[in-house]
Amino acid sequence: MPRKQKNKNLLLIFTRNPELGKAKTRLAKTVGDETALEIYKFLLQKTRDVSLKVTSDKAVYYSVKIRTNDIWDNEIYQKHQQNGEDLGIRMKNAFKDGFASGYKKVMIIGSDLYNLSSENIENAFNNLNDNDFVIGPALDGGYYLLGMNSLQENIFENKDWGTETVRKDTLEDLKDKKVKLLELKNDIDIYEDILDIPEIMIKFINSK
Repeated sequence: MPRKQKNKNLLLIFTRNPELGKAKTRLAKTVGDETALEIYKFLLQKTRDVSLKVTSDKAVYYSVKIRTNDIWDNEIYQKHQQNGEDLGIRMKNAFKDGFASGYKKVMIIGSDLYNLSSENIENAFNNLNDNDFVIGPALDGGYYLLGMNSLQENIFENKDWGTETVRKDTLEDLKDKKVKLLELKNDIDIYEDILDIPEIMIKFINSK
């Protein structure tokens, strides 16, 4: 789908197609596949609502198949399929595509964070005025947000994705760059991650 460029900033949103038994599999071990899927759909909608308020251009990258009739408005969101054999290569290709299209600042977020706000994202873009990179550190040792002014491919290579070493290894790659670290936040991957979120507990768990 051709890019409709209106802005110099691009927000990439990586999503998993919401399918039973394939969404939030670690969470599903505790709450079951159906509840895990409903929680992920809720997080997708929350990510959509937050991103709508961000002034940048926006692109959704689907894990499996591009959907035209879903929660992501075709008039607002560019739509692409993730391309690559692991997460790092898929992210690298998305960033490369963004910069090749003429964007000056490109940033990526996932779709499994409850407490990420549009203000957080706008501030992250603003931080790229004075920094080469901006990283939102996640409690699990990874990151929930990554933004940059130019592509540095090695930060997407030779990482054990999904482990606690990802952020540390990424920062090591960027030791000669100016990096802004944002507020620490928690991805929702396992049951313990939702215990402090009443909206999810009441809506999906306590009603079962």
